[in-house]
Amino acid sequence: MRMTNKIMQNNSLYNINNNKELQDKLSTQMSTKKKISRPSDDPVIAIRALRLRSDVSQITQYYSKNAKDAESWLKVTGDALETTAEILKSMAGLCTQGAVKVFDASNVAIVVEQLKELKEEFYSTGNVDYAGRYMFTGYRTDTSLTFTENLPENPADPAYRNYSITEQLDASAVDKINYTNIGSLKGVTKDTYDPTTGAAEKEADIKNDDIYRIRLSYDNIKADGTNKPTITQISKTDKENSIKNGTAPTETTLIAPGDIEVISSAVETDATATPPTLSAQDYVLANPGKAVLIPETGELLIGADLYKNRFQTMDSDTEIRINYQKDSWKKGDMRPQHYFACDDITDPANPIKYNQAEDKTTNQKYIPCERINQYMEYDVGYNQRIRVNTNAHEVFTLDMDRNIDDMEAMLADLKEIEDIKTDLENMLKGMDEGAPGYDNLKTSYDAAEKAHAYIRENAQKMFEGLITKVQKISDYTSLAITDNGTRANRLDLISNRLMTQKSTFETLQSANEDIDVTEVTVQLTSMNYSYQSALLATGKILQNSLMNYI
Repeated sequence: MRMTNKIMQNNSLYNINNNKELQDKLSTQMSTKKKISRPSDDPVIAIRALRLRSDVSQITQYYSKNAKDAESWLKVTGDALETTAEILKSMAGLCTQGAVKVFDASNVAIVVEQLKELKEEFYSTGNVDYAGRYMFTGYRTDTSLTFTENLPENPADPAYRNYSITEQLDASAVDKINYTNIGSLKGVTKDTYDPTTGAAEKEADIKNDDIYRIRLSYDNIKADGTNKPTITQISKTDKENSIKNGTAPTETTLIAPGDIEVISSAVETDATATPPTLSAQDYVLANPGKAVLIPETGELLIGADLYKNRFQTMDSDTEIRINYQKDSWKKGDMRPQHYFACDDITDPANPIKYNQAEDKTTNQKYIPCERINQYMEYDVGYNQRIRVNTNAHEVFTLDMDRNIDDMEAMLADLKEIEDIKTDLENMLKGMDEGAPGYDNLKTSYDAAEKAHAYIRENAQKMFEGLITKVQKISDYTSLAITDNGTRANRLDLISNRLMTQKSTFETLQSANEDIDVTEVTVQLTSMNYSYQSALLATGKILQNSLMNYI
């Protein structure tokens, strides 16, 4: 092939241009610190880069965001649970003090007042929040655990709330309370009792009995002669079938409405009334086949015969359901939707249902036999989720509130009988033996002493029982602390692994995309020398043409 000057020029320009393109590529790499600037530069590197970037992005989300948020949630929850444990420890110490027999009503009052304060702090801890989200309320992170203000009881007020609550219990919910009937000593003071004309209360008339009781989770419920709670039961077999099939269980009546009397706590036994009236306690003792509901205290008293026939032989797996309404809510009351299957029936035409399942056959809402737990979980790794929340019912049981209510009622009875005894004792000191009325006064005083012994003995037993109840809640709290700590430890392990994975993938990403600066610098310098040499050689070669030989 004949080589002409034109061919030499074109070849030189082509080679110089290729040299310049490579120099530009190396210069771009030095500027961006990346091996490629577009997918077409190297498709293999581009595809691998997309995959590695996706992996790094996911791990960064898990490690820097999800895991950190979960860690904070668990930390705040753990601190709240530790505070709760300290509160319960203090309550147990106070109960031990209150169990001392030598304590009089004034000393007991101090202990009960301190218990009330600790109880308030106990439930206030349940309202702790993290970044505006309540920690112990399951999915309802925008709803506090307790009512933060008193709600109006007027249905016309927009803030009024009426709930239909169903408590799901078992035979262990039936306990025994001690009741002392002080008879005509009720209301006796030094100003009202005249021993010369008044009747003497005899020791034999002082009655002390145990009464079976189911204590509802709330007091001040809605109930009267026509509006009574419904009390049903679900057998073990029906319960198991409901859970297995996802269908509504079969409920049968446990206590018929006709066997339930609604008696206010304000009603006291008055044999002189026409007709004679009986307090709730005296009524159930006189009618062992009946049950009595006290709306103000939320107590269902069960007659001895009714207990024997319906509850004594009840299977421990049998579920007892008590449905009632409540529309009186004060600050500090626990919101029922965090604990029970319930309906907000403030607007009866549009009830709001909580904690209810859907029947697979009828598609209707029903109350399940198993609690619906609301567990909040975070994605903290590939196919790894970790639960971060503790539900209210696991620690902040409503028992604590009701236990303190019992203590307050006990204190009122103790204070009343101590005042009666003190007044009678002072009157007795002011009379000579054999004086008119002395025998009556002495008889009443002995009866008051007997009543006081019964009530003080019951107070001691209540404090001892409260120690056990507080310990039970402490056990729940300890279990919750352990579970929370276990999840936190697991999260630490996951975070450490994520940190290692993040470092590994970032190294792989860098190896795939980033240049070796030293190597590229050497190449760029070499290409610069080559380019300068090519220019020099081409300049010398192209100086001559065919005209130089003519």
